[in-house]
Amino acid sequence: MKRSFLLWYVLLVQAFYGAWYSVGGNLHCEYSNSVILHRPHSVSITEFGAVGDGVTLNTKAFQNALFYLNSFSDKGGAKLFVPAGQWLTGSFDLISHLTLWLDKGATILGSTSSENWPVVDPLPSYGRGRELPGRRHRSLIYGQNLTDVVITGENGTIDGQGSIWWDWFRNGELNYTRPHLVELINTTGLIISNLTFLNSPFWNIHPVYCSDVVVKNLTILAPLESPNTDGVDPDSSTNVCIEDCYIVTGDDLVSIKSGWDEYGISYARPSSKIKINRLTGQTTSSSGIAIGSEMSGGVSDIYINDLHLFNSSTGIRIKTSPGRGGYIRNVHVSNVKLHNVKKAIRFTGKYGEHPDENFDPKALPTIEKITFENVSGEDIGVAGLLEGIEGDEFKNICFLNVTLTVKNSKKAPWKCSHVRGYSQWVSPEITCDSFDKSIFPEHSSDCFGLSENNLEKSSGLSRSPWLLSW
Repeated sequence: MKRSFLLWYVLLVQAFYGAWYSVGGNLHCEYSNSVILHRPHSVSITEFGAVGDGVTLNTKAFQNALFYLNSFSDKGGAKLFVPAGQWLTGSFDLISHLTLWLDKGATILGSTSSENWPVVDPLPSYGRGRELPGRRHRSLIYGQNLTDVVITGENGTIDGQGSIWWDWFRNGELNYTRPHLVELINTTGLIISNLTFLNSPFWNIHPVYCSDVVVKNLTILAPLESPNTDGVDPDSSTNVCIEDCYIVTGDDLVSIKSGWDEYGISYARPSSKIKINRLTGQTTSSSGIAIGSEMSGGVSDIYINDLHLFNSSTGIRIKTSPGRGGYIRNVHVSNVKLHNVKKAIRFTGKYGEHPDENFDPKALPTIEKITFENVSGEDIGVAGLLEGIEGDEFKNICFLNVTLTVKNSKKAPWKCSHVRGYSQWVSPEITCDSFDKSIFPEHSSDCFGLSENNLEKSSGLSRSPWLLSW
């Protein structure tokens, strides 16, 4: 039995790591369903007394089922099957070597009573709850120090029933920070796929201190006015792939983070090797993709490809502040389509929001080597609002093949301060003095991740029509 489990686990690791190392060339993340989704043991939540009527509280049933399945963690793992129905529950813990499977028509409903969401300590890289000092409510689906966790199904639904939490937040009635829908802490080998997430009380999916994460084929929805209902927030995590998702929420669709001010600097756990492919969505308050503002542990090697954003506030945003420290570097954004977006690209160097008064205002972030390539947009309010930090210039910011149709031609389409870089084949032209009007050939090494296609097109060309290809 031990030998068969060892073989199974080796195959599992190969599936995860093989998938990650295959993404570099084509920005496509793959994993093996046959290896990862097969479990030799399976039970239904109904075997533990759960009732799917949307009224009966099933927290104990989930807890007991997972306690039982934990006995199979060294025998190839197990699958918890959730059939069609409305399964009301409070927060519950996952286990290693588990597949949580939501069948077609199955909905896990979060309880509307705060007592069913326990209070836990803040994350060490944050030092306190994100919105209130002190502790925070635990996520609906929770786990820490795990290996090999899969949350998937036949497009089942996880509904946080968050409207009551939004009201408590707006009315100042909360004693602790709101809970996420899913939070996995210090977990290796995590897949979340083929599901719909609705009405999270706070952020929807929060992998923190995790590695080898795939988030794929999800629909994530919350009202556009719902507060802070981020879609997917990888935080101090490495080897993360997010792809083929449709997200409409009240905040950033994806936000990459790595800790907050002095706590994030001290914990020193960066986010790196993150790929975001084929993301479509809308947010009227925030950004399609944000990096920061909590980035004190550092963020690097980020690849964003095929983003389609419509009727939204901001396309892509870099957020930081004096006191954050850390760095954001080696970011490549390509193949972006924007329609009716107020600000296409935004850098904010003085975002503010500090956990307490103990942050060091002299801890300045390093922002460098960020490339935007093959970006198009129609009905754009402002092409770029690029605001760095005085005495801490953002540098090697590159724009190549960017064509944005700006609504008001009388206003300056680009506004820059304390940001330096290069641009080529950009319309409307970046007229900021701190931007060189060419990249090729002398500055191409200063721009991170330029595509071979554009490098070939630049050969022998000092100036070109807009070379957008999709």
